[in-house]
Amino acid sequence: MAQEKRMAFQSEYVRWIVVILCIYVLLVAVGVIGKGFRLEFGKEGVASLFALGTNPFVGLVLGILATALLQSSSTVTSIIVGLVAGGMPIAVAIPMVMGANVGTTITNTIVSFGHVGRGDEFRKAFAAATVHDFFNVLSIVIFLPLELAFGFIDKLSGELTHIVENIGTVDAGGKGIFKVVIGFGTGLVESMVSWLPDVWAGLVLIILGIALILFSIMYLGKALKSVFVGKAQRFLHAAVGKGPVTGICSGTLVTVLVQSSSTTTSLIVPLAGSGVIRLRQVYPFTLGANIGTTITALLAATAITGPTHAVAHQIAIAHFLYNLVGVIVIYGIPWLRDLPIVGAEWLARLGSERKWLAIMYIVFAFFGIPAALVFAKSWLS
Repeated sequence: MAQEKRMAFQSEYVRWIVVILCIYVLLVAVGVIGKGFRLEFGKEGVASLFALGTNPFVGLVLGILATALLQSSSTVTSIIVGLVAGGMPIAVAIPMVMGANVGTTITNTIVSFGHVGRGDEFRKAFAAATVHDFFNVLSIVIFLPLELAFGFIDKLSGELTHIVENIGTVDAGGKGIFKVVIGFGTGLVESMVSWLPDVWAGLVLIILGIALILFSIMYLGKALKSVFVGKAQRFLHAAVGKGPVTGICSGTLVTVLVQSSSTTTSLIVPLAGSGVIRLRQVYPFTLGANIGTTITALLAATAITGPTHAVAHQIAIAHFLYNLVGVIVIYGIPWLRDLPIVGAEWLARLGSERKWLAIMYIVFAFFGIPAALVFAKSWLS
């Protein structure tokens, strides 16, 4: 018995080491991407590279498509932080993170198909999954025009970044011990390609950085799930249904713990399908997941040093503000609050009666329409 406890302790200890190593690799990878883009394109080249994304609607659908393909908004937003550090304008990046919010919901929508053979269960599960979609689309409909007209997320995130820097939370010079440790890893990776011409070194760093982000997010998710998912699921059972504020807070906390809004929302879809919890109880929990998922970009931004550190922090803060303000405004106004529920119930009724419509919804909403819009824009250009 004592030996089993010791082995269990050692196993959990190893998992925590894996978590720390994955976080370190993630931070190094984000810094590597930023350096790669600066080497590859230079300041002027980065601006021309993202000329396609200067159309905010293309940036939006790129965010949707990339997240749907990678199945992780955490991965996409971490890459966006690296791109901003490499010179991509904040105005281009904000629509991309809005799109990433939509793309990440594909996972729990696919999970709902586990109930496809049982009509009533599938209707409940599909509604629980797509209420997240409808909320994120509604958030874009409201806030993207406001952002284009007034740049309020850009301005507010810029002010908050300035305040954080002034109180010393962010080390503007990049000389703090934390950034020295990250800088060591980034410098080590850069030294591996230092013998190459800048153009080739930059390309290798970009590819390597993206690969390291994918690797770190995948293994970080697995390690955190093995440590927390059982606890998170028990916490979820205890918290959901105790009111909207508790639901939002618990959704945020669980997502921070498991580092994946897809995992968080996928945990709750089977419970909704089986009738354990109702759609109106699922709804605030998914909103909390929206807020909790921003922690990865905030974490990734800490890896950036040098002159671009402020804009990297700004896009991470912008992502957090967008999700937080969306929850406050949409859930705080009664007639707006009900729109995602009405939309999800309507789509779930259609999907449960005609399963092919549910399949077409996934194919076209997450892949077909975004890919067609990107292709049309590139062709017209």
